[in-house]
Amino acid sequence: MTPTKKVVLVTTVTATAPIIANRFIGFDGKQAKANAPVFGVTPREADEGGSVGVECAGIVLVESGGAIAVGAKVASDAQGCAVAGDTNTAGTAVTAASVAGDLIAVLLKG
Repeated sequence: MTPTKKVVLVTTVTATAPIIANRFIGFDGKQAKANAPVFGVTPREADEGGSVGVECAGIVLVESGGAIAVGAKVASDAQGCAVAGDTNTAGTAVTAASVAGDLIAVLLKG
């Protein structure tokens, strides 16, 4: 199944470091770090100082950092990818990932 997204809230932030598309973004305008609080996900890349849209609520597409089961709580890894985890969870996996690099749907907890 190809994951789809249903975004409810999008805001714009200024990237304070280079941003990679489809990865978690922290409240500091940088790629989220391992087990750090997540502000949302950006569907586009951005250079430092550039404006980037951040999807903050709804079902978003996130690059996985490894295998993830449907229904698993997800958090950020050190590169801003989704991984199964209970610390500072960003949301719940709506689709599964079998390997790192898979694009999965995540319901952000908002």
